[in-house]
Amino acid sequence: MARQARAIQTRHTILEAAGEVFDERGYDAATIAEILSRAGVTKGALYFHFTSKEDLARGVLGEALTVEGVLPQDSKLQEWVDAGMVLAHRLPREPLLRASITLSADQHARALLGTSWPGWIDYLGALLRRAKDQGELLPHIDPQETAALFVGAWTGVEVVNSAISGGSLEAKIAALYDHVLPGVAVPGVLGRLDTAVDRGARMWRAHQRSHGADTPASSV
Repeated sequence: MARQARAIQTRHTILEAAGEVFDERGYDAATIAEILSRAGVTKGALYFHFTSKEDLARGVLGEALTVEGVLPQDSKLQEWVDAGMVLAHRLPREPLLRASITLSADQHARALLGTSWPGWIDYLGALLRRAKDQGELLPHIDPQETAALFVGAWTGVEVVNSAISGGSLEAKIAALYDHVLPGVAVPGVLGRLDTAVDRGARMWRAHQRSHGADTPASSV
């Protein structure tokens, strides 16, 4: 059991180092040598877990769809909001998550690896379908189409914010929800939704408290 735990920790250490390098350098410029240096592991340890740079990048993308901090809510539309707000809180703090967007937005890497976006679209679409079943969405709203459009909008806001302003991603994503929600939510639900800038931070702290942790953790 101790050996298995060490192997899991080593794999995660390698992925975190790879996330930092892919996020900073992009896929093509990233090297195994730099990832090894950041991770502080041997080449043998890295190749025990990953067969190539491409395999390592796939491992990073595999960590992208994480819903830690998205706590169950009676309102599935609030849960949908929380998914985007928690991610906006975590992303600037977790290179492994940021790297998934870097890789997904990189045309060459995308051709080799695919992206994390389909998983997010399916997850958010499922939440919106449940919200519609509960009468929270306007009748004409297509949950899957809305999820796909929102993932595109969320990603675009993050990319532009990172490239141009570097300001609060949480504030930008809160504003995105405030623009989108009146077009999808029934009026009686709209007024009860919490889209405050600190919503993601509050949900993440509640998640951390429930798991006995005081500091943010990386995605699992």
